[in-house]
Amino acid sequence: MHAPSSPASPPLRPAAALPPAIAAAVWRGGDIGQPPQRTVPSGWHALDRELPGHGWPCGALTEVLGAQPSVLEWRLLGPALAQVCVEGGSVLLVGAPVPPFLPGLRLLGIDPRHLVWVRARTPAERLWAVEQLLRTQGPGAILAWLPQALPEQLRRLHAHAQGAQALLFALRPQDARTQASPAPLRVQAAPGDGWTLHVDVFKRRGPAQSAPVCVQAVPGGLHAVLPERLRTSQPPAVETVDDLGCTVPADALSAVAA
Repeated sequence: MHAPSSPASPPLRPAAALPPAIAAAVWRGGDIGQPPQRTVPSGWHALDRELPGHGWPCGALTEVLGAQPSVLEWRLLGPALAQVCVEGGSVLLVGAPVPPFLPGLRLLGIDPRHLVWVRARTPAERLWAVEQLLRTQGPGAILAWLPQALPEQLRRLHAHAQGAQALLFALRPQDARTQASPAPLRVQAAPGDGWTLHVDVFKRRGPAQSAPVCVQAVPGGLHAVLPERLRTSQPPAVETVDDLGCTVPADALSAVAA
C-alpha cells in the first residue's frame, strides 16, 4: 500500500501579482532591501546605489568603522549632515574625541547653529545620552563615538532608534568589524589615493557588495581652491589638523578635512 500523497503546494506568485501593500513588503535576498523609514542621500550617487533606500536610513542604527576617530567620518557623513541642517534638523555629537572645530564644519556645510555637543566621557554616559536623545529628538542626526559598546548595548540603541526619526551613527574602530552587531547597515571607511575614500558596505539588507565604493571626498575648505589635477593627486606628506582640530600624521593625510 502506498501512503496517500499530500496535495501539491500552490505555485508561488510573483510579487507583481500580489496586492500592492503585500508586494511592497516582499523582499528577495538577491535585491537590496528598503528601510522602513526615509533615507538621507549620502552625497555620492555611487554610494547611494549600494545603500538600501539609496541613502543613510533614519530610525535605525548605522555603524561607521574607521582606523582612527575624527579623521574620516566628517568627510563621509558631511554631505548628509549638511542636508540635515538645511532641513532644519540638529546634529548632535555624543562623546566626540575632541571639541568640534566649527570653521571646518562650516566649510562642510554644517551650520554651527544646528550643532549640539554632548560631553559624555564614560561608555555608560554616552549610551544613556543617546537613549535620551532618541526619545526626544525629532528629525536630525546623532553621532555617537562608542568604541567599547557591547552587542547587547547596540541592540538596545537600535530598538530605541526604530521609534525615532533621526539618523543614528555609531562611530567605532575598525576592529569592531569582527564583532556581532544588530545594526542593519555597517560600513567601513578607509583612505584611498589622493582625496578619495573607499567605503566598504559589509553589512546590509541585500547581497554582498562586490567591491568597496571609491568616492572623491575633497575636504570642503580645499575643493574650491584646488585645481582639478590636485584634487585627484596625492596630498603632500606633512602633518595637519582635521575637522575637529586633531593632529593627523602624514600617512593618514588622505583622510584630513580642512
